[in-house]
Amino acid sequence: MRYRLLVAAWTWWIGLPLVAVGQFQQGDSKGARLGEAQTQKWQAGVVVTADSGPCTGIVAYVPMPIDWPEQQITIIEEDFSPTAKVSYETIDESVKLMIVRMPMLPAGYESHALVTFEVKRSALLPPEDTGIYVLPNPRKMDRRVRNYLGPSPYIESRSPKIRSLAKELEQEKDTEAEKAWERVEAIYDRVREKVEYKNGLLKGALAALNDGTGDCEEMTSLFIAVCRASDIPARTVWVPGHCYPEFYLEDEEGKGHWFPCQAAGSRDFGGILEYRPVLQKGDNFRPPYDRSERQRYLAEHLTGTGGKPTVKFVRKTL
Repeated sequence: MRYRLLVAAWTWWIGLPLVAVGQFQQGDSKGARLGEAQTQKWQAGVVVTADSGPCTGIVAYVPMPIDWPEQQITIIEEDFSPTAKVSYETIDESVKLMIVRMPMLPAGYESHALVTFEVKRSALLPPEDTGIYVLPNPRKMDRRVRNYLGPSPYIESRSPKIRSLAKELEQEKDTEAEKAWERVEAIYDRVREKVEYKNGLLKGALAALNDGTGDCEEMTSLFIAVCRASDIPARTVWVPGHCYPEFYLEDEEGKGHWFPCQAAGSRDFGGILEYRPVLQKGDNFRPPYDRSERQRYLAEHLTGTGGKPTVKFVRKTL
């Protein structure tokens, strides 16, 4: 018997306690600056039990957070059963997958792969001088950044209605005289004007623009979609129980910088007082277990060829 288990694990971490507080840090003065840091200790992995007979061909995929300018990851302990063969794969330089293979698990046996981390996460403060930024030239852009100009699942940046909104915002001001920072901020404010926060099922950027409601995912997706339709790279940042967007501008020397904003909730533009761990950045992944379907977030996933195991994905603070 073949089976698959897919878990949208990023929603599991709402309200995690913080266990330590760091000091203010000064980052790149031309980009978002690092603010106060807070540290968490947590564990992630998978536990599989063959309690209904022997199981074969089990392969589990567990996303792991990685280092970012505002986040540092330190591995404290790895706890792997002898029956668990563990390897790692990085997807789009943004997500690290722990791949756990259990070729044969006898009846009544348990196998696990658990990793304990320390995560140090800093708040991000807006840059001191927002007038130094320019819009990037898509033709000269690094391929890895240019990837954040196209559509993604539920981010319909090529929709005529979204492109029309982007064009409308461009024509409202003299774009040659307007600063790049103000250009993005106008997109941010218009999205927050057009979409009223309302929790609900995932429906995407275009649906939120059509009916005027959405939660953090829709507001983030619409902001990103309008940015991309305006040739401004933008991407989703996933934290426990929430997501928010980042946009990309270049300084006068041609160096690129990513800046966060809070699409839903408090008005935070260019910086964000967020201490929850960054789980992933991006919104258009091709997972190794299904190359045919792109996903906006890589969740825990398990496949197998025989038996009916009990599976528990672990993601918790310690």
